[in-house]
Amino acid sequence: MTTDTRTELKGKVLSLKDLVVYQEGTIASRMIINKKAGNITLFAFDESEGLSEHTAPFDAVLTVLDGEAEITIGGTPFNLKEGETIIMPANIPHAVSAVARFKMMLTMIREQE
Repeated sequence: MTTDTRTELKGKVLSLKDLVVYQEGTIASRMIINKKAGNITLFAFDESEGLSEHTAPFDAVLTVLDGEAEITIGGTPFNLKEGETIIMPANIPHAVSAVARFKMMLTMIREQE
């Protein structure tokens, strides 16, 4: 039997950092909202893991839920800790690197045409 766990999250108080768990040597993720207009995904990065430089066609809002990360946007590094947020602008190269184990929430909102 297959269950959509995102449906099970609706109408409940959530501790976001508890919804995704660290896995040694890798990056774990869990999508909690996936709609045509955008999505919200939680990530858990093991120490020294990261996402190489890339671009996205829409602004992305990154919030650190636990730990510490270095976010590079357009060649400029930013160190973020728990509770801090940064907006990564559309079409500007950015990268994510775990300074220590960290969890983040990534929110992407797509423009409607």
